Amino acid sequence: MLPDLVSEMGEAYPELISEQKRITTTLQQEEARFFETIENGMAILEAELAKTKDNFNGDTAFKLHDTYGFPLDLTADICRERNVTVDTAGFDAAMAHQKDQARAAGKFKMASNLEYDGIATTFHGYEKLEANGNITALYKEGVAVDQLSEGDQGVVVLDNTPFYAESGGQIGDSGALEAANGLFAVDDTQKVQATVFGHHGTLKTGTLKVGDAIVATVNLQARTATMRNHSATHLMHKALREVLGAHVQQKGSLVDTEKTRFDFVHNAPMTNEQIREVERIVNTEVFTNAETQARVMDIESAKDTGALMLFGEKYGDEVRVLDIGSSCELCGGTHVERTGDIGLFSIVAEGGVAAGVRRVEAVTAANALRYMQSMETTLGGIAGTLKVLPTEVPTRVNSLLDQLKRLERELASTKGKLASSQGDDLATQATDISGVKVLAATLDGADANTLRETMDKLKDKLKSAAIVLASVNGQKVSIAAGVTSDLIAKLKAGELVNHVASQVGGKGGGKPDMAMAGGSDASKLPEALDSVEDWVKQKIQD
Repeated sequence: MLPDLVSEMGEAYPELISEQKRITTTLQQEEARFFETIENGMAILEAELAKTKDNFNGDTAFKLHDTYGFPLDLTADICRERNVTVDTAGFDAAMAHQKDQARAAGKFKMASNLEYDGIATTFHGYEKLEANGNITALYKEGVAVDQLSEGDQGVVVLDNTPFYAESGGQIGDSGALEAANGLFAVDDTQKVQATVFGHHGTLKTGTLKVGDAIVATVNLQARTATMRNHSATHLMHKALREVLGAHVQQKGSLVDTEKTRFDFVHNAPMTNEQIREVERIVNTEVFTNAETQARVMDIESAKDTGALMLFGEKYGDEVRVLDIGSSCELCGGTHVERTGDIGLFSIVAEGGVAAGVRRVEAVTAANALRYMQSMETTLGGIAGTLKVLPTEVPTRVNSLLDQLKRLERELASTKGKLASSQGDDLATQATDISGVKVLAATLDGADANTLRETMDKLKDKLKSAAIVLASVNGQKVSIAAGVTSDLIAKLKAGELVNHVASQVGGKGGGKPDMAMAGGSDASKLPEALDSVEDWVKQKIQD
């Protein structure tokens, strides 16, 4: 399909040609994820069917739809094959409940907005961290008031402020508002409207009234740490595009005093080499100590500069273009004056957050130094335990892993031989019910793989059989059920395994010929295994 699309549309959309390999890989990964999701959903569906007589649970049908992408029609078709109906009323009720929850969440967001019709707030935070202003509105518990008293939590709106309101992934500033008769501690700054800033916090002393003159002072330490992390985010974004490819696009970010967290489009985990290369590129920019520059211009002029714009972001007629080292992006956040102010940059985590979206967390300056020192301390501790030099740790660990793998192979081989031996003995215990060999037994010391391997050997030996094997570890029970291919029209391994598992406080699922389950009450296992013959007899007679 893709080659045909590239052939037809490649001239109009040249990215289809240049990115064909990555598109192919992404499609293959999405297909694999889809089939994995379907397989997980089928296991849940089979488990529910195993304990369903005539009506499939509506809540479970909705879970299959909502979590695993199973259309209700697909669930109904599968149930119809088993002469089972679906509780569509229960499904509709679960769907309605979810919609109600979503609407309630939306109403909550709307209710949290403060009603304000005064003048806009003028932001001075790019140039200074202290400014004079006047209170234009006060809020307590979401309601406009004329005065706040000592101990009150509330929101203060000013006509002029140096406080940055949370936007573009950067958290809002903290600090203090000082008036003649009161001191207000600001914990956070949020936008009441696009150009109106609300200072959230607590009145520590005195009173505040609408119209009072105040001195607004931003927390210098918190702002500086946040600026370092935000500027590092820009450099990291550019470095990610250099290392991973131009397909990297920002999907979200959070910049606070402790770290920068950056979500971006990419369809594979970053390798250690790629992470180290991104760190190298960013720190090279930091050590160059280049001066940063912010320019305000119209959107068309900004496009001419080649500034990076976020896909799907809505920009006004006038934008702020930020140059940090070799990075050039549109950004309204606060930033360092020189790249050297970032101090040091280190990536501390990388992982997936959604299909095709990766997340990187990084730290700067003192936090980066603390992180590196903690890694050195950890490495030193490991080296001491292994009685080697820190530089020799990788070699020693690899040697121990090789030794562990060898021992695991030897253990698996021993378990396999034991299982084979036990399997031969167990085969003689099978009973014959209308030509079907039925066996339900405990396999001492067996793990899940051993249960499966023994099951396969018993099925080969008994030819036409329904088998349940179980093992106990403390109070935990592992169960495997198998049905030979000639019997699956009447007997399903998933139903059989859930018949046993339900009696020992568990559940499971799998394919018609092989299924696994777990349980939590080992004391009831003997009775559960004893019930297998009657269950098989009833199914055969039906």
